[in-house]
Amino acid sequence: MILRAGRVAEIEEAFRHVPIVSILGPRQSGKTTLARTIARGRAAATFDLEHPSDVARLQTPMTALESLRGLVVIDEVQRMPSLFEVLRVLADRPRRPARFLILGSVDPRLVRGVSESLAGRVRHVDVAGFDVLEAGAKHARKLWVRGGFPRAFLAKTEAASFAWRQDYIRDFLHSDLSQLGITIPAATLGRFWNMLAHLHGNLWSAADLARALGASENTARHYLDLLSGAWAIRQLQPWFENIGKRQVRSPKVYVRDTGLLHTLLGVSSHHDLMGHPKVGASWEGFVIDQVASILRRHELYFWATHQGTELDLLVVRGGKRYGFEVKLSDGPTITKSMHIALGDLGLDRLSIVVPGTRSYPLGERVDVISIGDLANHLRALA
Repeated sequence: MILRAGRVAEIEEAFRHVPIVSILGPRQSGKTTLARTIARGRAAATFDLEHPSDVARLQTPMTALESLRGLVVIDEVQRMPSLFEVLRVLADRPRRPARFLILGSVDPRLVRGVSESLAGRVRHVDVAGFDVLEAGAKHARKLWVRGGFPRAFLAKTEAASFAWRQDYIRDFLHSDLSQLGITIPAATLGRFWNMLAHLHGNLWSAADLARALGASENTARHYLDLLSGAWAIRQLQPWFENIGKRQVRSPKVYVRDTGLLHTLLGVSSHHDLMGHPKVGASWEGFVIDQVASILRRHELYFWATHQGTELDLLVVRGGKRYGFEVKLSDGPTITKSMHIALGDLGLDRLSIVVPGTRSYPLGERVDVISIGDLANHLRALA
């Protein structure tokens, strides 16, 4: 078992400010285990809305919840959106006799009314599987190949991990999405997800995807938003500012978990991955996901011009700008594109993230950072 001390501390800190904390992320990403860790040693009541008995208990939610004290955990809360109005009332009671930890497998924007109902009373904590800080630097390659889902990462063999991820994808398409009220045929959405896997790290083009699907651009955009809201896809938005150059304005798309990406691509081992044409894009998506997970709530973008200059990742933090280039190389060099990004964007620092074990300065405001040193490097930028 991997202890997620950083996530626990984030949730505990959130409870010092608000009466409701929501843990949001994909199914099987470790949300329930994290909630059990928070509840351990406290007076706590737990409701799992996948269990019929708990659903029955909450048919009269005010009666079931009003007398409870301490911590109340409600798992898979998106299955009963009517609870949000009740939680609002309970959260506003004097002296707040109970605090509520709610767990959901979808982005809150997909649950109608949650933001309005709980505004000012809730803080969201995103949990999307293990990151390199939690798994440990020595397991970075394993984390890249298998992804961050606990059961996939902790499986005894690569074959067992791959089989678990295959089952996860099937269940996600055939069961999970329908439970969220999404009625698109599983085969159609699965085909679309496979297309996105082959476009991983590329610019989104609604026209190209629509043509391949034989559907409208609006339909392709709708599918993309559904998979993004269900934590299957990351849309990395472009940075734009007035610098006198034509800049790219379409987002890039990534399969959020590289383990699922590799499964969709039919890649079952590190050996196979290193020979696959998407290996560079896979490494890029992995590093971006690590930065997003470790930094939590900071603005992340990419930057590109129509002249061919680009920056893999731009982090805006505390009024400063930090650039990241992702290279699957042990000996990267400073490119012309990097020099332009440093100047045009006014970067305070540019970091080149590599899979090696050594970090070192490469030039003025430019460092090579090993994946194992990434977490400490990000902390130093704070």
